[in-house]
Amino acid sequence: MLDYDNILNKNMLNVFKEILRSIKDNGLKGNNHLYITFLTNNKNVQLPKWIKQKFPEEMTIVIQYEYYNLEINKDNFSITLSFNDIKAKLKISYESIVSFADPSANFGLILQKNKIQKKFRKNLESKKSIKNNVIDFSSYKKD
Repeated sequence: MLDYDNILNKNMLNVFKEILRSIKDNGLKGNNHLYITFLTNNKNVQLPKWIKQKFPEEMTIVIQYEYYNLEINKDNFSITLSFNDIKAKLKISYESIVSFADPSANFGLILQKNKIQKKFRKNLESKKSIKNNVIDFSSYKKD
């Protein structure tokens, strides 16, 4: 039996990596910005201790204006972000990525559907904004 979920997840992760490469090579244009939700308790995630204490299970970062030293590796990416004017280096394993989205482009993907399905669906299902693994942000756009 083919493992369709694994095949799909692997290819969605490749989309994510390609987006990161594009950001590294070209920067962000216009209103584009990326929300990345990941599991902070994953053994292959490296964060400053104070961030891990504040977000022991999951956190969402935003790549938009202030980001530095974006590096894309085989199993992870690293980035330096500013938190209340304190720069912190994050090393995020791809296996820890739950979802990513660019609301300005009305694009997003859920990579670990099973782990966040209950939580995410409670918040969004009433708005009918999830279709398979693609997040529809049209109901969130400002008029």
